[in-house]
Amino acid sequence: MGENYVHGYSERETERLHDQANTLKELLHHNTIYPKGSKVLEAGCGVGAQTITLAKNSPDAEFTSIDISPDSIKKARNLIEKEKISNVHFRQASIFNLPFEEESFDHVFVCFVLEHLQEPVKALTELRKVLKTGGFLTVIEGDHGSCYFHPETSEALQAWQCLIRVQAHLKANSLIGRQLYPLLNKARLKKISVSPRMVYVDSSKPELVDGFIRKTIIAMVEGVKKQALELKLIDKASWNKGIQDLHKVAESPEGTFCYTFFKGVCIK
Repeated sequence: MGENYVHGYSERETERLHDQANTLKELLHHNTIYPKGSKVLEAGCGVGAQTITLAKNSPDAEFTSIDISPDSIKKARNLIEKEKISNVHFRQASIFNLPFEEESFDHVFVCFVLEHLQEPVKALTELRKVLKTGGFLTVIEGDHGSCYFHPETSEALQAWQCLIRVQAHLKANSLIGRQLYPLLNKARLKKISVSPRMVYVDSSKPELVDGFIRKTIIAMVEGVKKQALELKLIDKASWNKGIQDLHKVAESPEGTFCYTFFKGVCIK
C-alpha cells in the first residue's frame, strides 16, 4: 500500500488494526474456512491482524502472507510466532509484482487492501493469475459512505468526511465496498457473490461501543488529523469538536452507530 496507506504505520495504528480484527472476527470471518491441505495467499497482510484469525480458522491449510512493508511483515511474523502458529509463511512482495508462478494457490484472500490502491482492478487481475482455475478469491472491504450515527452534529460529520477526503486526495477509495461486484467482474472472475456485513451498535452492546466505535472508528478518524488540517479540509476548532462529538456517541446511553462492510467471494 505504501504512501497511499492513509492510516500510516504507527504503533497506535497497529493497535487499532488488532482491535478492529478482534471486534469483527465473527462478523467477517465466521465462514472463511479453507480445506485441509489448501494453499492460500493472503495479499496485503499488514501487521497480521487478519492473518491470525485465518490461520486459527483453518489450521490444516497453508498460508503465504505478503505485504509491501517490511516493518509490517516483521510485526506480523512476531505475532504469529508469539501465538505458536505454524501454518503461515511471510514474504515481502507487492500485489502488482507477485513472485509466484501462475496458478500457484488454491485460494486468495484480500482484506481492507483494495481501498488503498489506485488500480484495484489491476491488483485483482494479478491475483487472479496466481489463483488456480476453480479456486476461490475472497475480498472484504468497508465503505465509509455507509456510516451513520446518532446524535449527529455537523462537526462530527465534517470530521468523518475528512477521512473520506484525505483518502481521495491520496487517489484511493474509501467508498469501494459498494463497488466490489463490478470490480471483480472487470477482473474476469466468475460466480461473484457479494454480501453486506452490517455493524450496528448501541449502549446495550458495550463490547462493540468500546471495540468498534472507540477503538476502531474514532481511532481511524483521529489518525488523519494532521493531513486534514494541512489540507485545510476543516479548521482545528471544528475538528476538536467533531472528535468530541463522536466520543459522545460512544458515551451516551442514546448513542447509536451503524457501518457496513462488504464481503465478495468468487472463483476463477
